[in-house]
Amino acid sequence: MAVAFLATLHHEILLFAVVGLAIGGIDDFLIDLLFLSRRMWRDLVIYARYPRMTTATLPASANPGRIAIFIPAWKEVEVIGPMLTHALSCWGNADYRIFVGTYPNDPDTIDAIAAVAEGDPRVVVGINPLPGPSTKADCLNVLWRAMVAEEEQLDFRYKAVVLHDAEDVVHPDEIRLFDFMIDRFQLVQLPVLPLPGEGSWFSRAIANHYCDEFAESHGKYLTVREALGASIPSAGVACAFERDALAALADNPVHGPFDPSSLTEDYEAGLRIRDGGGHGVFVRIRDANGNLVATREYFPDTIEAAVKQKARWIVGISLAGWDRMGWRGGTAELWMRVRDRRAAIAALVLCAAYAACLLWPILWIAAQFQPDYHRAPSPVVNALLRVNFFLMVWRILMRVVFVSHAYGWRYGLGAIPRTFLANLIAIMATQRAISLYARSLLGTPLTWDKTQHHFPDLSADP
Repeated sequence: MAVAFLATLHHEILLFAVVGLAIGGIDDFLIDLLFLSRRMWRDLVIYARYPRMTTATLPASANPGRIAIFIPAWKEVEVIGPMLTHALSCWGNADYRIFVGTYPNDPDTIDAIAAVAEGDPRVVVGINPLPGPSTKADCLNVLWRAMVAEEEQLDFRYKAVVLHDAEDVVHPDEIRLFDFMIDRFQLVQLPVLPLPGEGSWFSRAIANHYCDEFAESHGKYLTVREALGASIPSAGVACAFERDALAALADNPVHGPFDPSSLTEDYEAGLRIRDGGGHGVFVRIRDANGNLVATREYFPDTIEAAVKQKARWIVGISLAGWDRMGWRGGTAELWMRVRDRRAAIAALVLCAAYAACLLWPILWIAAQFQPDYHRAPSPVVNALLRVNFFLMVWRILMRVVFVSHAYGWRYGLGAIPRTFLANLIAIMATQRAISLYARSLLGTPLTWDKTQHHFPDLSADP
């Protein structure tokens, strides 16, 4: 009886898994086809007639203005000083002001900022009146109020607000690029390229699985999303908002445009701008040296930190996003929102697939002793298994291609075994996210469940 029960259970789990994997695989396959079609059209038609623009050939903005950079910082004493020093050096005399948000119960971070800001009017410190941590959105609102106060005092208005994190390695050309693009768009997102991991093999593998995911997301998915006319979600770093478009998001202008109850305020801001009639753009452009204008940073390199970070994303986008942002928009927009929110269901499908794989050898061994209980997969399951095998091979091929393009072929091939690690982290993060979200529904407020960061040693850079 136990073998018969396991056989029935295995069939049902396998059916759920193959159906879910097929739906997700076909969804990804359609994105790939759209990207390849768009790429061929641009290469054969557009770039055959016009040279690719670089920041070296980028014209100056017709309406130049000052850019405000917002950097929220909670327990960032190890990175905020080097990050600010590098940014000030990179951007030089461009027209910008850096607003850094801190908390009164984080004196070490305040001291690190003060050491850089002393005597430099380009850095402004905003201290939250309440002890931290609150949420990143709450910290950003403190910086918004500091910016507005400066505007009122000096009788001028900023042109755009740029978001960065305390661990970001910024690009020298981004201020000029944002200044130009904000003339036409309300949201401008640049690529994010995670820095390859360091340390042990396992630590590198954890960090590098972010490289794999962002290589595809910011190399393919956002370009397709833009081409379809859907909203461009902000990544929270390397993104610029047109000042008045951001102000329009505020329910109460006194408080600020970011919702302090949200864990993914940046993502939501991009969708809300689109809902309000604004337009976003994802810009992939290279500098005079052929390097991509992008923000680089180290991502978590431990299982615990990666799970915490991804759980925060899943809570804000996949779970809370259903009721917070709704399902507004046309066909393309609805499709993209479904893709954004499928993370929790995808993790459940992955869990079922791995459970089916584990049960398979157990049932095979049992069938050698009790052949009467052997149950062959149905024709539908067999057909879906073949479809999923093709989609899996295609999916692996696409990931290898995009990761190789961004980081080199060695990293591209390494993406194959890292896929299993990424799946494990996704399953664990979803479990944590569901727990956090359930507690929030019962009244426990969501807080800034941030991860520890570190900044690269740039002393050897030319």
